[in-house]
Formats: sequence, structure tokens, C-alpha cells
Amino acid sequence: MNGVVIRLRGRVQGVGFRPFVWQMAQRLNRQGNVSNDAEGVLVHLVGAENGFAAQLKVHCPILARIDATEITPYHWPDLPQDFTIQQSGTGRMSTQIAPDAATCPACLAELNDPHNRRYRYPFINCTHCGPRFTIIQAMPYDRPFTVMAAFPLCLACEKEYRAPSDRRFHAQPVACAECGPQLSWHASSEQSTGENALAAAVGMLAAGNIVAVKGLGGFHLVCDAGNAAAVALLRKRKRRPTKPLAVMLTQVSFLPEQARKLLNTPASPIVLVKKNAVDGICDGIAPGLDEIGVMLASNPIQHLLMQSLQRPLVMTSGNLNGKPPAISNQDALVDLAEIADGFLLHNRDIVQRMDDSVVRQSGEMLRRARGYVPDALPLPPGFADVPPLLCYGADLKNTFCLVRGQEAVLSQHLGDVCEEGVEAQWRSALALIQSIYAFTPERVVVDAHAGYRSVQWGEALNIPCDRVLHHHAHAAACMAEHGWPLDGGDVIALTLDGIGQGENGALWGGECLRVNYRECEHLGGLPVVALPGGDLAARQPWRNLLAQCVAFVPDWQSLALLQSHPVAALARAIERGINAPMASSCGRLFDAVASTLSCTPDKQSYEGEAACRLEALARTSEGLDHPLTLLFQGNTLNLRIFWPQWLSWSAPEADKAWAFHDALACGLAQMMRYHAGIRGLRTLVFGGGVLHNRLLRERLGFYLSGFTLLFPQRLPAGDGGISYGQAVIAAARLQEEGNG
Repeated sequence: MNGVVIRLRGRVQGVGFRPFVWQMAQRLNRQGNVSNDAEGVLVHLVGAENGFAAQLKVHCPILARIDATEITPYHWPDLPQDFTIQQSGTGRMSTQIAPDAATCPACLAELNDPHNRRYRYPFINCTHCGPRFTIIQAMPYDRPFTVMAAFPLCLACEKEYRAPSDRRFHAQPVACAECGPQLSWHASSEQSTGENALAAAVGMLAAGNIVAVKGLGGFHLVCDAGNAAAVALLRKRKRRPTKPLAVMLTQVSFLPEQARKLLNTPASPIVLVKKNAVDGICDGIAPGLDEIGVMLASNPIQHLLMQSLQRPLVMTSGNLNGKPPAISNQDALVDLAEIADGFLLHNRDIVQRMDDSVVRQSGEMLRRARGYVPDALPLPPGFADVPPLLCYGADLKNTFCLVRGQEAVLSQHLGDVCEEGVEAQWRSALALIQSIYAFTPERVVVDAHAGYRSVQWGEALNIPCDRVLHHHAHAAACMAEHGWPLDGGDVIALTLDGIGQGENGALWGGECLRVNYRECEHLGGLPVVALPGGDLAARQPWRNLLAQCVAFVPDWQSLALLQSHPVAALARAIERGINAPMASSCGRLFDAVASTLSCTPDKQSYEGEAACRLEALARTSEGLDHPLTLLFQGNTLNLRIFWPQWLSWSAPEADKAWAFHDALACGLAQMMRYHAGIRGLRTLVFGGGVLHNRLLRERLGFYLSGFTLLFPQRLPAGDGGISYGQAVIAAARLQEEGNG
């Protein structure tokens, strides 16, 4: 043999990897070639490998990630005299596709350089930044298979695109003002393009108006974050009275280092920080909350807007209430006509909707989308050769998951699948990812709730269908995220959310479980309480207070708290079991407690509002000794003792809110300690949307010191991680069947 082949797998396409290899070969005076194919990148070298692969891993491009390297002998029939870049191959995809990435420092410098030919060009990008997944139509990731096929390269861009020494070599979205996409402005009868379009948008925002701006993965509705009247108008038109709004900042030097690092990554997510740390915004941005979502400009259009206005801007999703964000110009002009005063559009199509990702400055993921999707997730140790599984997730905060071999690909956040327009975007996302990965599922995995729309979609495939309990999936997703091995054995799990299907049709929402990847045993949890009005209970917190009082407070009829509501008829319905299903819901317990305090409206305008406001109120307390107890008795928490204590205790509202979090954490910790102790287990796992509550996490950590605690971090604690949990459970059960 007179050479070697280096096979590289991972995120190695669309990230400037081939020119990087070419440049390294030039420096080391090596001969051979490099090419893409369906499995990743192939490097053919003349002579011995001599550490070439190790150098690639150490110095690889910022967006690249090498997951596996294989080196095998190779025979050259004719020895090459130089090193070349070959055309891409084809076949079933197993390589990873890079997520869309924020504008890199080099492109930002060119954007602001009057001597550069891309000065102020709103679509500047290179192999280190710009759109990826949102413009791809097929694999391999080459320009003819993206929306950029509609923009033939000019001679100057063609030269860069073909030059291995240029950082735009094979940057598929590469373009310039001569050959690429263009901005346009639409407002009433006024229309303009280019710099005039941008100037019109800037002028309208400066005047306190609302502008719909097309980005990489959808539209944003934009206004001045410091203008209370503009923010109020946006809320009124969008019918979003209190749900927090994300804000784009001009600079973030005043924020904690952890937040700054996240904001400046290529993913450029929305980061939740303390609201009082941010100046220049009005009170209407995040009413009743102590956190605010901030972001930096992540694409050239946003950079140009921020540079012109030099003030914080609201950047909220461009959608009607109850519909997904628009991704086409036509949809935006129709759907947002009653909200936006003007539209800053462009003519580069968006193939895939991609919301902004949301994380806390701790790195805890709340919504996983732009910048992170479609990064593949490794399956934990012990999983191998998993057949193709398609996992449908849950109906709310939906993601789906494709599993094959030893990897899983989790979709972007797609929201509530029951909302108008979401199904079309969901099916589009699924079709694209299946096409990219040449993926044909052999089995489908769905939630246990027969009424879920996602379950009905899965069953309609007419292939073998596995059902997974909602809370088992919550726990398994957290286990898998932390690399818990397939043969790692049992853990004790605490799953806290609004509601999910449990065993024998029970409605769970506050459960202690013994879990491994194959099994889920219910050990205890919160007591079941009625949900008066069914789904209405999730929107009107006072209904849950009534249900708790009917169940646990003998003289509840005398409570002044309930006198303003039609409780008599509803109480009779609860007692008779009419439209009042029983559930052990932790989310509804938070609603009930919050409704006794002034922090909570009678009707929530967004999911979890009462609980979010309750936590924010609690965080204004310094903590205290208190009389509240949520005792663990008989495998459940004793609410019959708690409620009379709570209702009779006179204390400042902030202290009461803190004490509730503390008492709940103490009771839940007692339950977990008990069940872990009798089984000799030391690892505790957590899941469910309630676990996004930072204070509850902190108090659980305090009361469970000495155990290994696994909290969701890189995947959402809520339903956004359900499909990944379904994947590892189904895969584990299949491997057990195969080994049996």
C-alpha cells in the first residue's frame, strides 16, 4: 500500500471542512484529495498518515465537530502530484448538517468596511456563518440543492466559491449585491428596495411603529423596546397581553460572563437574565416576571438595524395568536397585515421555520431550535444498531425525533400541533429531514394518550406502533442526556408537569417513579384532585383553588378568595364528576397556590403564567423559617394539612410564595429519599415542565444533598424533550427483545 484513507464522521459538511483540509495539506506538503460523501468526509493521502488526522481534530473549523475517525490503508494506482478537492458523492446520509449560525466576526467586519465589496450587504456570509438548515432542500449540501440555486453567482463570487484558499470556498449561501438576494420594503402603497428599504424600516421603528422583519427561519415583529406605547400597541394587535417579549440589545458588556458567552456563540440564542440588569426597556416587556429574554443580532439584517437605531428592540415571533410564525412573504403580508405597519422583506426563500432558541444563562435549554437543530444527539452507552424509529413526541411544545444506529436527530421546536398551520410546517420539517437522511422508519413511537393528534398521525402510518408513557419519556430523556448507560439500572425519577397520560388511563402530573429505559413503576406522588372544566382549569387558576379547597378544606364555602367566582355550580360538578377529571397535577397545584396571591390574573394569557409569576414573587423574598408542611405520608404529600396552614398563615406575599416552594421541595425530597433508600439507589432524575422553575430546583438540590441529581440541561425539561425520551425507551425495549 502506498497511502491511507481517513474517514471523518460528524458535523463536517457545510462548515468549510474541505478547504480546511486542503489548506492543511498545502502547509504540510501532502498529496492526495478530499471529498464529501453521504457518510461525512474522505481524505486520501499519499504515504503514511503521520498524525494528519490528529491535526485535523485539533484545528477544525469553528462550526465543525469530528465525532469519529477511521484510518485504513489505500493503494494509489497513479500517485497524484498535488492535493485536490473532489466533487461530493451521494448515498444515504449519516453525516450531520450544521445549524444556521450567527454572523461571524470576519463577515461583520466586511459588512462595516466601506472598502469591501459587500459593505452593508444584508446577506453577507461565509463557510463559518449564515443560513444552513433553513435553506437546504436536499443532500448533499451543495448550492444546487438549496434555495440559492435561484441566484446564479457573479464572476467575483464564483471565483471565491471555487478558490480553496478563500473562506467562502463552497459556502453555499455566498452572494453579493450584484448576484444575491435583495431587501424590499412594503408599507401601504410605499415600496422600495436595497438601502432605501432598510432606511424606511429604520424610520418607521424610530417613529414608534411596528415592523415585520424577515430573518433566517421566519419573521419577527419588531418595535422600540423602550417605547411603552409601541410595546402596548404590539401587545394589543398581537393579542398577547402579558406573555414576555424578547429584546435585542446593542451590547451586553454589563451582563454576567455566562450570559455573554452564550449570546456570542454561533448559536446566538435568546438568553434569560435578570430583568433588573437590563436598562432602556419599558415595564411592558415582561410583566410580573423577574427574568427577561435578551439576544444579540444574529444575521446581517439585524446588525444593520441595530447599528442604525442604537437602542433595544423587541424581537418577537411574527405570528398571529394561535398560528405559527410566517415563513413566506405572502403569508406574512396576509397574516401580519393587522399587526405590522410595514414589512422589511427579502427574496431568499425559507425552507424550514426555525424559531429562536431560548436558554438560561446557566445553559439550561428551554426551547431548542435555531443554532442547535439539526445537531444529532448520541445515544447513551450500550445502545447499538437501533433500527429506524420515528418518535412523534407530545402535542404541546412538539418536537419529533428520528433514531437510527447510535444517533438521534431531534427536530426544531414546532409548538402546539393543534394550532392552525402547525401541521403543515410539522409535515414539511419531517419530510425534509427524512429526505436528507434517506430515512424510512420501521416503527413509530407515540405517547400513551390516545386523544393526542400526534398519536393519531403516528397510527396512520400503518407500521408497528409503540406507546410510551408521557412521564417515563420525561425521565428517560433526562437519563439519556446525561449518558446514563443502557445497563445502568434503576433510578428514582420525579416528573412534574401539567398533565400526561399515566397507567390505566390515569392523569399524572406530579409523580415519583422507579425508572430504567425499559420499565416505569409508579411509586407515589401528589394526590389526585379534580380539574374543573377540564382544559379550562389550565387557563383559569381559580378553578384549581376551588378544586383543592373542595378536596382538602372542610369550610371552604366561607373563603372570601372564591366569592367573586361562580363556585357553587362548579363545586357540584366536581362532586358529581361532571367534566372534572381527576389528576395529580403539580402545574395545577402551582396555579391554585398562585391564585390566592395578588400576582396572578383570573385568566392566564399564556401557559404557566401563574407559576412563573409565583416564582418571580418568591424570588423577592430572602427566605425564612415558616410553618408550612407538605408531609410525605402514605406515598403521597398531605395536602389536607397544607391547605388550612396556607390559608390561615398571615405573612407578606413574597415570603408565602417562597415558603410554598420550600415546603413542596421538602415534601418531594422526603418522598424521593424514602423510595431511593429502600432500594439502595443513589441517582435521582428529574423531568417535566415544572422543573424549569429555578427556585424549586434549588430547594430540591438543598434537600437532596448527598445524592447524584440529574436535571434536564441540554434538552428542555418540558415536552420539547419527550420525543428523545420515547426514542431511547423504544430502542431499549427492541434491544431487549432482540437479545431475548
